Amino acid sequence: IPSFLMFKKDADAVKAELRANHMVQIEMTWALPSPDDRVEYDLWTTPSDLVSRDFQKGFKDVATALGDRAYFTPHMYIYDGIKSHCQGADGENMCFNLCTNNGRYCATDPDNDLDHGISGADVVRESLRRICIWKHYGESDGVGKEWWDYVAEFLHRCDTPDYFANEDCVADAYKHASVDKDRVQRCMLDSGGLEKDAPNSFLDLEMAAQARRGVVVLPTAFVNTVALRGALTADMVFAAICAGYLDGTEPKICQQCSKCPNEIDCVKAGGKCSGGSGGGGGSVSAHTFFVTLFAICCAFGGVGFLHWRKTRDDMREQVRGILAEYMPLEDSGDGVMNGSPMDFARGGGSTGLIG
Repeated sequence: IPSFLMFKKDADAVKAELRANHMVQIEMTWALPSPDDRVEYDLWTTPSDLVSRDFQKGFKDVATALGDRAYFTPHMYIYDGIKSHCQGADGENMCFNLCTNNGRYCATDPDNDLDHGISGADVVRESLRRICIWKHYGESDGVGKEWWDYVAEFLHRCDTPDYFANEDCVADAYKHASVDKDRVQRCMLDSGGLEKDAPNSFLDLEMAAQARRGVVVLPTAFVNTVALRGALTADMVFAAICAGYLDGTEPKICQQCSKCPNEIDCVKAGGKCSGGSGGGGGSVSAHTFFVTLFAICCAFGGVGFLHWRKTRDDMREQVRGILAEYMPLEDSGDGVMNGSPMDFARGGGSTGLIG
């Protein structure tokens, strides 16, 4: 059955009209965002998201290559604990270790074990940490090299139940990503922290943004407000970004790598495509092309000549055999045959048929 999804705020208005017994007509249209010479793209995920892990590990080179021609914003999905009734009437946390701030901000338990492993509160803490890293190391330029480095280091070193919430492991990830630990911790505390029954300004902003955007599926990337959902890959997002520019304003890296068979390898190589029709150094030179074409033509010509010779010789043998079989014997007049019937054939047809 054909169907499509609607944002809840739009669907609520439709349902209200239907309940009032009013006729409703809905038109579905496709509209492209107004592109320009800079693309804005967002990523909605959580620190425990397995689907976008490879994308987060491998997209830094693309973000860096795009530079100021694209602006990235990472978002962390946070559950509203108050709406989910995780905060009791007396302010008590009713959802055990899934929430912080006495049940205000929550996340699902990645391993579905409330007594062991990674808790929802651990995911919220790591979410706030990444938000603060972005605020200090990526928000100003929209690239965030250190943010990508930290995420990659955390996934490499700490993304296990034993080390996810380990402060020493996090500090090690800070160090390898060149992120100032004290700066990030101050940011986390200044935004409202995670311990008291008090709002956190950054987490409130994330929940408001996800409500406005209508995010319901994780992970989700938005490129010029167009949603990309499901198993995100670096190739997919790079292609979407390059398609989001106004015609003629694409950055050089898009022109060089967008048609390359392996776009990310092309980006990492500085725009050199290792094969295919991209604009990098993997293209075949004109000299090589024509030499190869000439060699192929010679090979086919030689095979054709040999086939022609064999066909000609076979035809001659067949003609000789026919002539030898049907040639009438000449009588010299004295009753003696003038030679064998095969003499004419053996002579290669050099003797005329008419004497």
